Amino acid sequence: MSYDTLSGTDGKKKITILGVTGSIGRNTVDVVNASSHLFNVHAVTANRNAKKLAEIAIKLGAKKAVIADSTYKEELETLLQDTPVTVQSGREAIIAALENKNNVAIANKEPLVAAGKMIMALAKAKGVNILPVDSEHNAIFQVLEENNKKQIDRLILTASGGPFLRWNKRDIQNATPEQAIAHPNWTMGAKISVDSATMMNKALEVIEAAHLFSMPPDKIEVVIHPQSTIHSIVSYKDGSMLAQMGASDMRTPIASALGWPKRLDKGGDILNLTALPSSLTFEKPDLEKFPSISYAYKCIELGQSACITLNAANEVAVARFLSGDIAFGDIMRCVSYSVNTFYPELDSEKRNNITLKTVEEIEKLDIIIRQATNKFIDESCIRN
Repeated sequence: MSYDTLSGTDGKKKITILGVTGSIGRNTVDVVNASSHLFNVHAVTANRNAKKLAEIAIKLGAKKAVIADSTYKEELETLLQDTPVTVQSGREAIIAALENKNNVAIANKEPLVAAGKMIMALAKAKGVNILPVDSEHNAIFQVLEENNKKQIDRLILTASGGPFLRWNKRDIQNATPEQAIAHPNWTMGAKISVDSATMMNKALEVIEAAHLFSMPPDKIEVVIHPQSTIHSIVSYKDGSMLAQMGASDMRTPIASALGWPKRLDKGGDILNLTALPSSLTFEKPDLEKFPSISYAYKCIELGQSACITLNAANEVAVARFLSGDIAFGDIMRCVSYSVNTFYPELDSEKRNNITLKTVEEIEKLDIIIRQATNKFIDESCIRN
């Protein structure tokens, strides 16, 4: 999402919702509808779902509907031909929102994992605020005292542990897609649900947190919290630990980001303290069963290109797992292969030399890694 720093003449925020047909997008629509008097929807975008995009554009009174895949532009034009909504096609990038000096509420991890330094530097130069929508980072954003940032001891990202928290390592290796996407607490899309099952989502969140909050990785900790009630914690040097709590409902962090610096009514579930379990538990992650977390810290050390490799290899492997080509255990095998093949232990001078400076360079490396990972799968992992 992006929105103007200043309200319009009618006192409303002008917003653009990127990926409006996805799970985060649909939750954003709920939040906007619950406080419709506060927003003017400038544009909504989607990748290919022209029918749903048209429906939402009309419902929100959007001025523009943008379909990323231009082959669906004609369908979208037909669906919106008798409405005042303008149709456009082509990919919208988060960098464009920053260039336009809009605030950006960001939900997906990939931009910051791949280009965190670039995005944060551009945001600073343009005077733009990056507002995290991920529940864990939004929790930190809400309780991090900027004027006491030097007094932070650590950031603690909580993780549910996913559906395989109590499984043994051998059984996890052979889990089915149906088992992997059955998250115990959250309703999410298939890809992010699998990432939760491997805990790769938490690995990517470690990288994301390092960029969002300018925090060294040794001050970022992952803790398993199966109840998903506390979404993250900021621990200060005086011993104080500030936590944000809420229902397992993405509309809460979305409302926080859209309403900032004020707060607004999100609609939906509210946490009922008296209905909580008798205890809230916390434990260290088992890195033998979930090695993805270790890779996050390794890739931060190796540099930007390694972080891009981690994300690209994982996306390919998860897609091939969901299509039935490889076993669940092969996901981390593919990630390990890609990271260790392209980025063995490098000295600091070599790491500095492979820093990417443009979106085009990032995209080029991303394609190379995806091709190499697919080739590895075809030659070493694919099921007969």
